[in-house]
Amino acid sequence: MIKLSVGVEDVGHLSRLQDQRMADAERRGGAPELKHVTRNTPKRAQKILDGGSIYWVIKGFIKARQPIIEIKPVERDDDRPACALVLMPGLIRTELRSFRPFQGWRYLAVEDAPPDVGPFIEGQDEVPDDMAAELKGLGLL
Repeated sequence: MIKLSVGVEDVGHLSRLQDQRMADAERRGGAPELKHVTRNTPKRAQKILDGGSIYWVIKGFIKARQPIIEIKPVERDDDRPACALVLMPGLIRTELRSFRPFQGWRYLAVEDAPPDVGPFIEGQDEVPDDMAAELKGLGLL
């Protein structure tokens, strides 16, 4: 699956947001699960659970992914049904790949997924977005 990470500046920012959500859940006495809640349940749920990940698009580039370990029904604050994608904590950096904006989430074919470049480690250098776009245009990324 692929999803825009709206309002997120970089992979470090996404990591810090997720750490805060986990801490908030534990503080409230909830299960320490990292969940992304969406309105629509994937029809290919079983295939996704067989080693699938969510790929995060940040500032126009796929930059990281996280394995999806469970898909379960939940209720939103407005009592309408929704779906929780339970994610494995920790981000895996991917090769930068530009991706156009879209709404919601989309399926991402295995052959279209960028390769991993390693685990995300807080404090590691990230290529600034404008520089990444220029380097990608020159074929250097």
